[in-house]
Amino acid sequence: MAISEQQIQTVLSTIIDPTTGKDYITSKVVHNIQIDQTNVSLEIVLGYPAKSVTDSIHHQVNEALGSIPGVGNINATITSKIIPHGVQRGVKLIPGVKNVIAIASGKGGVGKSATAVNLALALSAEGASVGILDADIYGPSQPQMLGITIHPESNDGKTMEPVMAHGIQAMSIGFLIDVETPMVWRGPIVTQTLQQLLNDTNWNNLDYLIIDLPPGTGDIQLTLAQKIPVTGAVIVTTPQDIALLDARKGLKMFEKVGIPIFGIIENMSTHTCSQCGHTEAIFGTGGGEKMCQDYEVDLLGALPLDIKIREQTDIGIPSVIADPEGQIAETYRLIARRVAVKVAESAEDHSELFAKIIMEDN
Repeated sequence: MAISEQQIQTVLSTIIDPTTGKDYITSKVVHNIQIDQTNVSLEIVLGYPAKSVTDSIHHQVNEALGSIPGVGNINATITSKIIPHGVQRGVKLIPGVKNVIAIASGKGGVGKSATAVNLALALSAEGASVGILDADIYGPSQPQMLGITIHPESNDGKTMEPVMAHGIQAMSIGFLIDVETPMVWRGPIVTQTLQQLLNDTNWNNLDYLIIDLPPGTGDIQLTLAQKIPVTGAVIVTTPQDIALLDARKGLKMFEKVGIPIFGIIENMSTHTCSQCGHTEAIFGTGGGEKMCQDYEVDLLGALPLDIKIREQTDIGIPSVIADPEGQIAETYRLIARRVAVKVAESAEDHSELFAKIIMEDN
């Protein structure tokens, strides 16, 4: 009995991508199905980087297709393709950057910057080209977290080259000033500086640019909403009531300015004692889940209150790099894939397909 393409599609429609939660046919990621007598070949093109799960997807697909009677050799190719997605109306994309993801929090002290840098490194570990912009002009922390002590170079005297660290491109006001120099600037200068850091950096073919925002809902966040092309935002909070109160304000701000919320990351969710192994929810439980339910957004993941995260970022070797096989790094990679899926599910950007129309008065 001959094998049909319909049989293959039917089988693939029954297996679920563990990251997206959808089957491969509904997701429209299966391409170029070829049948040569008993041999089957096909391509699965994922919309998110998936280096650490490619083997498991390959095994999943092979096992499913192998259940079809009469199937011989199976050649399934698993790849990823990251494309630009839509941003706010009237805001142009940044040259060299496909997608911008803002990492925000309503208040300080919730581990937002550590989360941002580890997400950037996790996306890179999954195979994407990634950059990070430290948008906290008053208190830049990414230079220390990435272990960067050099100044960015300029090849033309006008623009800057991003500084490379652990395989990602980075830019921060902290690269340009002395570590102890206070930034005593008013709002307009701060927002202008942010735009210069963003637009005067020669980002090199990034799939994702992570913007580590300062806490709060002030001038920089407003500038981000009005002038910087943001694909979507991620809110970082702890389960603590006061942190959730401020996180809700941040979420509502993004809603008002039309920037999609990809989801919420609950940081410092639980703490496990290194001496006795007892796990305790120091800052409360269920806060992130409740907030997600209230605003109909996804809980992208929960991270523990772990001294290693603090120690590793303090010495410039974040957890994803310091212990790539550890549980914390695995959690960051899972969250990173989920964020990338949210990007992939956003409306595609088609601005480059249309000619520019110039209106002139006669």
